[in-house]
Amino acid sequence: MKKIIAALVIGLTATAGAADANTYRADNRVVVTETGAGTFSLPSTGKYGARGAWCAAAEYATDVLGASGTTRLYVLEPAVTNSGPVGFGLDPRGTTPVAVLGTTAALRTAGSNLSIDHAQQFCQDRRLRSGR
Repeated sequence: MKKIIAALVIGLTATAGAADANTYRADNRVVVTETGAGTFSLPSTGKYGARGAWCAAAEYATDVLGASGTTRLYVLEPAVTNSGPVGFGLDPRGTTPVAVLGTTAALRTAGSNLSIDHAQQFCQDRRLRSGR
């Protein structure tokens, strides 16, 4: 019986570790999930709204994918509901690049894009509110 329990604990721990390997928690607490080679998704809203989503996407792109600030973030799979999810990537992958006129509307439009440096400016919202 002890061997069965030990095997279950090891199996559950390995499964949890594998799931954690595909997720990233941004400084603003938005959870980003890897969806493929260079693509990822996250909720389009939350405590910090669309600006928080762009911030988390930029943070993931630099911290996990190693992208530079001049690299562009593209909305590949737009949000269809108010809470997302929205899919991002570092190249347009069949979408037509579209200029961002508003951060919320951009999450609902495939091809919307910002430079990582621009998107990281939205991270300042949380820092100003929290005093960090």
